[in-house]
Amino acid sequence: QVQLVESGGGLVQAGGSLRLSCAASGTIPSNYIMGWYRQTPGKYRELVGSITHTGSTNYMTSAKGRFTISWDRSLNTVYLQIDPVTSEDTGVYVCSEYWSRSWGQGIQVTVSA
Repeated sequence: QVQLVESGGGLVQAGGSLRLSCAASGTIPSNYIMGWYRQTPGKYRELVGSITHTGSTNYMTSAKGRFTISWDRSLNTVYLQIDPVTSEDTGVYVCSEYWSRSWGQGIQVTVSA
């Protein structure tokens, strides 16, 4: 089982930047796939992007160019950088590990105009 804890959310002004962190602990699969999801009111949970154990990243189309996912091996932490943020980025962000089917508790991001 993998435990995931997100941090770094809150209120951010449109046009600014934001970095979310997700600290992983427990038995992390060696072939991990870490993903970031976003949940917005009235919408389904969507996959924002992911990173594999090889460092390969993948992003949803609307996230390309503004979102960056990275992994710090020494800290077992995955990051989601958003720059610049827009009002459409408001939502609850949740990280996950694919093979263990583990999920974090989610963290709120609110973008103000």
